This record gives sequence, structure tokens and C-alpha cells, in this order.
Amino acid sequence: MTDMAPRRIAGATADETAFRELMCAFPSGVTVVTTRDRDGTPRGLTCTSMCSVSLHPPILLACLHNHSETLAAMLARGSFAVNLLHAGGKGAAEVFAGPVADRFVEVEWETTPWGGLPWLSADAHAVAECAVAGSVEAGDHVVVFGEVADVMAEPEQPLLYGLRQYAAWTAADGRVIPLRR
Repeated sequence: MTDMAPRRIAGATADETAFRELMCAFPSGVTVVTTRDRDGTPRGLTCTSMCSVSLHPPILLACLHNHSETLAAMLARGSFAVNLLHAGGKGAAEVFAGPVADRFVEVEWETTPWGGLPWLSADAHAVAECAVAGSVEAGDHVVVFGEVADVMAEPEQPLLYGLRQYAAWTAADGRVIPLRR
């Protein structure tokens, strides 16, 4: 049997291009993380680095670039929302991933009932309102832990991203069908 355990060579790190290739081969659901800054201005960005951490209490995590205005606003406010996009939310994913000056003008949104956070009502099939429970710097990102205070959900086909393209999960037969660009 071959020893397949990963080995770290002192001072060596993977090439950025190789790491990007690795991660693009790992499809993920697509979320838009939202909050408000001190002035009440909505902030948000597309995030595929989100996962559950704990059931008791319910905690999830999201990873945001450490120079992100959204990150600064969510840490200052102490709360954020995670909008899980449905298959029709590709446009919102692209808006919140791009350099659009006022992203919220481009999408339909409302405020969440618990924390008054931006909820992408036309593009998200579920939203979790979270209180910041902690954060940890990790390279050029910050891992933000959110204790889930409330959840609103209507089951729909989730939007996925992998291999540098968007796709929808078709629940009826389990196939993943790429969306048109």
C-alpha cells in the first residue's frame, strides 16, 4: 500500500494557478453574503466559501477577502445574512461578484425580519440571519463564524458553481445541468 498522506515541505506552497485549478474542480453552492455598514448602506458579495460548522448552537462560516468592504461592515455591525441562490439567481451572483458600484440597484431585495439585513428576495431560495460569533484571519481571507438566529427557506433548485461555470441541480433526476452563459 502506498502512503498517500499529504506531506508539507518546509517553506513550500502550492502555485496559485494550481490551487485555483484544484478549487474550481470542487463545485459549490452559491451564496451572496449581505450586511449593512454603519450608515445603513447595504453591502454584499458573492461567496462560495460557506459551510455549516455546528448544529448546537447552529453556526456556519463564510470566508471573505480581508480587504472587503462587506467584511469590514459585517464585523462592525456584528451581523450578516447568507442568501442561498436558486438556479435563477445567476444574474445576482454575477452582479455581486463583479465591480458594480451599487450592486443593490441591480437586484430585487428586502430586509430580513430579525436583523433588517439585505435579503435577495427574487434570487435566494433561503436566507440565514447570523450574529457574528467570531473571526479568524487565514491568509488573504477572514473566516467569519455566524450563529444562525433565523432562517427563511423555500426549497428550490440551488445554483451551483464549479469548473468556472454556473449550473443548476435538477432535483427530479439528480442530474446537474449547466446554465447557458
